[in-house]
Amino acid sequence: MLKGKNVTMAKAKEVKEEPLEKQLWKAACKLQKNIDAAEYKHVVLGLMFLKYISDAFEELHARLKAGEGDLAGADPEDKDEYKAENVFFVPIESRWSHLVAQAKQPDVGTYVDAAMDAIEKENPSLKGVLPKVYARQNLDPTSLGELIDLIGNIALGDAKARSQDVLGHVFEYFLGEFALAEGKQGGQFYTPRSIVELLVMMLEPYKGRVFDPCCGSGGMFVQSEKFVEEHQGRINDISIYGQESNQTTWRLAKMNLAIRGIDSSQVKWNNEGSFLNDAHKDLKADFIIANPPFNVSDWSGEQLRGDARWQFGTPPAGNANFAWLQHFAYHLTPAGIAGVVLAKGALTSKTSGEGEIRKNLIAEGNLIDCIVNLPGKLFLNTQIPAGLWFMNRARNNGHPRKDQILFIDARNLGHLINRRTLELSREDIQKIAGTYHAWRNAAVIPAQAGIPQPYEDIKGFCASVPVERVAELDYVLTPGRYVGLPDEEEDFNFPERFAALKAEFEAQLQEEAALNKAIVESLARVKV
Repeated sequence: MLKGKNVTMAKAKEVKEEPLEKQLWKAACKLQKNIDAAEYKHVVLGLMFLKYISDAFEELHARLKAGEGDLAGADPEDKDEYKAENVFFVPIESRWSHLVAQAKQPDVGTYVDAAMDAIEKENPSLKGVLPKVYARQNLDPTSLGELIDLIGNIALGDAKARSQDVLGHVFEYFLGEFALAEGKQGGQFYTPRSIVELLVMMLEPYKGRVFDPCCGSGGMFVQSEKFVEEHQGRINDISIYGQESNQTTWRLAKMNLAIRGIDSSQVKWNNEGSFLNDAHKDLKADFIIANPPFNVSDWSGEQLRGDARWQFGTPPAGNANFAWLQHFAYHLTPAGIAGVVLAKGALTSKTSGEGEIRKNLIAEGNLIDCIVNLPGKLFLNTQIPAGLWFMNRARNNGHPRKDQILFIDARNLGHLINRRTLELSREDIQKIAGTYHAWRNAAVIPAQAGIPQPYEDIKGFCASVPVERVAELDYVLTPGRYVGLPDEEEDFNFPERFAALKAEFEAQLQEEAALNKAIVESLARVKV
């Protein structure tokens, strides 16, 4: 009996110690009811943003009202006082306390929409950013009131610093969970966190201009600022520039950055996109971090045949992959470096002149520094295999390995977080990034497990290959061609591997059959 009691207590303790963001996510999902994840995302994240700016405002408002020290005689309702402290001014009808007071009213949605509208009028930088979806008929006012109470419990009574940290973390977690919930559509606005962390750790954007011309919800920028903070850098030493063609996603980016206190004034939106309407035509960036959409066919290539960006060949009108690569290269400073996610097909494609462009990037531009082959199931919106390209304009200026390219095959890394989605662990990220740094610096780096000290090739994982060898293989950049097989895999057990893949495939078929059955039953109930 005692043993059973201890087990029950242990389980209760586990539930009690569940992280705040997971508790909030589960609670928020219970209130979703008749709204799909794509729409509910804006309901929740909009309220979280409103809570953040209200917390920051109230904290400064209290200090101004107290009037101590340098704030003696300050007017707590003077907008300039808030502007000087980089805090959004929140009018009375938009303050969280006012919304909480209306949370049980049947027209609470109207109050929230009015609050969002008032904030935009008082803060021009937020014009057109905040969602005004709370008075819609499909959003139950009782559930909305409960959601307001739920979010109101985040960082209650804390100063701006802690409120920003907690809310920023929860906001980022919710972006990822909504992306998972939306599946394919979620991948349009969210790059998996482990991929963003890997890109940032490999590029090390400590100082300079960071650019993402297809920035989604702004995760690359958030992670860049985190990286600088974690390495005791000066956060004001980097500035961010971005562009997004989807206005709804751009709004998420603006909120995501504002909740972190990051200046987003140079994150632009236009529905034409970076190719037709480059919002930063004259920008030369020190770092470019991007995950452009894979294999886009309708990128208006025919209208841009003579564009100045195509320094290494005109990209085919039916596929934007090599247009993106050249767009990034065009925007790099003479010492700039880019980390880019691309469909794996770009490593080998020879159709419509793509092979010639890849050859020119390597032989003529000497831009390709490193290629990383990624494992499958990392991305929410596609099953297309992907890899990372690192382009470095400094290869001809003192680079210790200017005549070599580093190939890393990371296909065997990562772990499943559910049946369909995989992510890289912190150790995986450190192994890949550490290998790149050891290779690029041609020097010993601080010891880390699984990373050669100093750099050396590891069969099946990494190889430093002379450009001449790449030329012999017709400029194909697939890492597997160069790194070989690990020693333990030379005696590959084909029957065993085939059986494992067959079992996984059958499990997926069963899952899809169960899902289809549930959909049919749901439709039948609707008809009844």
